[in-house]
Amino acid sequence: MRVRFNPFSAEFRRDPYPQYRQLRENQPVHRTLGMWVLTRHADVQAVLRDRTFSAGLIPQLVAKQADRVSGENVARIERLGRKSLVFTDNPDHARLRGLVNRVFTGPAVAALRPLVHEIADRLTEKACAEGAGTFKDMDVIADLAAPLPVTVLCEWMALPAGLREQVAGWTHDIRFLLEPGLMRGDDFTHVCEVVENFVAALEEVVDERRNEPGEDLISRLLAAETGGGDRLSDEELVFVCIMCFVAGNETTKSLIGNMMLALLRNPEQFALLRAKPGLVESTVDEALRYDCPLQLTKRLTTQEVEVGGTRIPEGEQVLLCMGAANRDFDVFERPDEFDITRAPKGHLAFGYGMHGCLGGMLAELQAEMALECLLRRTESIEPLIDEYEWQDHSFIVRGLRSLPVALRSAA
Repeated sequence: MRVRFNPFSAEFRRDPYPQYRQLRENQPVHRTLGMWVLTRHADVQAVLRDRTFSAGLIPQLVAKQADRVSGENVARIERLGRKSLVFTDNPDHARLRGLVNRVFTGPAVAALRPLVHEIADRLTEKACAEGAGTFKDMDVIADLAAPLPVTVLCEWMALPAGLREQVAGWTHDIRFLLEPGLMRGDDFTHVCEVVENFVAALEEVVDERRNEPGEDLISRLLAAETGGGDRLSDEELVFVCIMCFVAGNETTKSLIGNMMLALLRNPEQFALLRAKPGLVESTVDEALRYDCPLQLTKRLTTQEVEVGGTRIPEGEQVLLCMGAANRDFDVFERPDEFDITRAPKGHLAFGYGMHGCLGGMLAELQAEMALECLLRRTESIEPLIDEYEWQDHSFIVRGLRSLPVALRSAA
């Protein structure tokens, strides 16, 4: 049975999982749209683990697409890609990761819990009505999921107020670099301008923190040093900060939205969570498996390799479908069911191996705090619509445009 893979279609955007299942069962490794598409958990995990596959494809595609559609000088955005953890290979990746890992630690993220809780609580308080038992409408995306991650990062970096007002818009624009094939000439012109503005603004902050360091993320990155005395250059440090927003904002927003939609569509699970709020952490983990924000990522073969019994030549693009892998029947029981009591260890929502998501713990923490605050402040949350619109500015990220609900305030 031949299955047509079209990640750009409206049907796929609404629900990609039936097509993923058909691909896993009939064409788990096949070539289409100029790339090899992998959908089985074992194959996706194997490629993510294999360091002979290059993660540096996107910067190459940015340069090629810019040459094709734009006369713009894209040197800065090329460097942003080449020097970002997400798109580097060893030895550059190991060097950058070794420095950044000194700051993005488990204890460092855990220490942010009070801050994340305060921000989530403030956002949910604003959305809830005054008086127990009263109703008020809320858009989970616009009122909570979107502002939470960008506010948390701005606070962690202790960015000045004027810069904070620009960050969300800049981040949205820069993330187009993750999918350069969708960019036109004027897109490159705009993104280049945005990157230059973002870099200049952060360079001022870096200079200030060098003279007056604090406990914020930028100060800690400035102080990060290996045993051999290696440190991040100013440009590398600024790029780390920019990619924190680009990689962490849209995905965390989508995680919170997708999680809430799964709960609304499975009211028995929502009722179980209200009865047992200790299941918040496993609810977030299950949401990551069930409907992960980052559905797709690419690698490039640097040599001929065999994947799932198929030989893939050197120099080929490989599309890894994490969304499909996380619904693999060979790994998860009843994978198409949303079950907050399961322990879905082994999902690939945050990738795997050396390119595993550096901000995964922070994303989970924010989703947990958002859910805890909503549970505490409400007696019920009911959907206001039956049909949902999914964002269409990205085909690698799966997230809702909006999620309107009616909140019944708790006593």
